[in-house]
Amino acid sequence: MLVEKALVRIPPDAEWTIADLGTGSGAIALAIAKERPRCRIIATDVSETALAIARENAEQLGLTNVEFRCGDWFAPLAGLRFDVIVSNPPYVAENDPHLAQGDVRFEPRAALTAGRDGLDAIRTIAVQTGNRLRAGGVLLFEHGCDQSEAVRHALRESGYRDIVCHEDLAGHARVTEG
Repeated sequence: MLVEKALVRIPPDAEWTIADLGTGSGAIALAIAKERPRCRIIATDVSETALAIARENAEQLGLTNVEFRCGDWFAPLAGLRFDVIVSNPPYVAENDPHLAQGDVRFEPRAALTAGRDGLDAIRTIAVQTGNRLRAGGVLLFEHGCDQSEAVRHALRESGYRDIVCHEDLAGHARVTEG
């Protein structure tokens, strides 16, 4: 859903610069790169292991308009400004009981959790994004289905005014943009 909402904001022939923060295996960055081949996508992650997988995925797809940088959120993006910033950051509360169930038991905790309420990463990115967006730029987050109001609040606190939440097919707000 995050990719779908980002593509609505990015004209098909745009030559924009787009950041994907916390890219993991690169799925979001690569989907945008495939659909918007004239755009430059820069994807970051703190895990060099995840970035190695993302690079391999980009190579297998033959995508050359995406680059991967290791570091925490904006750390490897010094001096750059973006037309669109997307992120599917960790958003699970550190004590969420679901972390002990199903496949998530085998995922790295750092890829899933973000503090007591699950919003630490979202708040950090929202605060750091303001001077990273070009005029008219947009930030889009994927988040938990019960976090939309808290994400709205974090964006408002960081100076965003035109904030929109998008619902998934089940009617849950899962993507917020500002």
